[in-house]
Amino acid sequence: MSLSRRTAIGLLSAASVLFGTQIAAAQDAIRIGVTAPLSGPAAEIGHLQLEGARLGVEKVNAAGGVLGRQLELVVEDDQTTNPGIVLAFSRLINRGDIVAALTSVRSTQVNAIAGDAEKAGIPVFFGGTDPTLTHLGNPWMFRMRPNDTYSAKVFADFGVNQLGKRKWAVLHSTDAFGTNGSKALIAQLKELGIEPVLVQTTNNGQVDFSPVVLAVRQSGADIIATYIPFENDLAVLGRQLQQLGVKATLIGNAAIISATTMKLAGPALYGSYAVTDFNPEANPVAKAYHQEFSAKVGAAADYASAWTYDSILVLAQAIKAAGSTEPAKLREALLAIRGFEGAVGTYNFDENGDGLRGYNIVRNDQGKVIFDRHISFTQ
Repeated sequence: MSLSRRTAIGLLSAASVLFGTQIAAAQDAIRIGVTAPLSGPAAEIGHLQLEGARLGVEKVNAAGGVLGRQLELVVEDDQTTNPGIVLAFSRLINRGDIVAALTSVRSTQVNAIAGDAEKAGIPVFFGGTDPTLTHLGNPWMFRMRPNDTYSAKVFADFGVNQLGKRKWAVLHSTDAFGTNGSKALIAQLKELGIEPVLVQTTNNGQVDFSPVVLAVRQSGADIIATYIPFENDLAVLGRQLQQLGVKATLIGNAAIISATTMKLAGPALYGSYAVTDFNPEANPVAKAYHQEFSAKVGAAADYASAWTYDSILVLAQAIKAAGSTEPAKLREALLAIRGFEGAVGTYNFDENGDGLRGYNIVRNDQGKVIFDRHISFTQ
């Protein structure tokens, strides 16, 4: 039976629409939400965090994407506040097309959205190191940095057994990161027979650390350990330690060695140590990432950007393994990841969503970060 010209055109048009729809569906982007502090006191860190994620997306897309689809970031500003991140995360989830989210490097902000993250029912990657964050009964949380159970072990072992320091002053913020990190450190020091000579709290955004510094000087401490999350605060602390003549060795959390802190503090932090998860000399992937990031962004790669870069690559790997972006299948694929070589380290996720168990010791040598050693733990 022959077709009329009108019928043939109609069938061709229908086929064209169907084929075009199939192409559009195949090419529809896989959207990943990002909350980052693009304004407020951590804005510089937030932009580095976002650049790390963008670099990861570019790498995946250049290799053909995932399941025949390109990755796309959807970004919301968390304003460096807890209310800000709650609003930013809500905006992402309410879109309805986000398959996973990258959130904060600040433990207090991760805590603020933990309930909403569980309700959202999609994988949520974060960089906060408070050990309790993966023990809240939330099956969707995936930590992309080692937690402070391990940093505390490195702090104590290196300070006592390598540096020979026994008079410890522990300075920590009053938020979840500082409180739980300091508890872990004090417990580790106790196992080595040491009781700190001073445990002092600080407030995030504190503009004057002179009372804290005077207390350190009076305590006779020969080493100062910090769990203070904000770069501005650590820079002020470093300058005031120098101004008030405190000579004790300073060993800090990762933020003390960030490009932002070192730029703000200058010579005041020369000679200090850091327990940090990312360093370009720690492994070949870290070195390659550092070179690529620095060339593209014009700034040194540090902990702020490396974990978001790894998050994108780990998520892409999980989507490929699952053959799907369906949340339950993605979660199962993420928990099954073993031996994934990232810029921060080698990821082996446990049932709680913790992927890393190692830290690096580095030293600020006249403004240059010098790698000392990497220390890993089996559990």
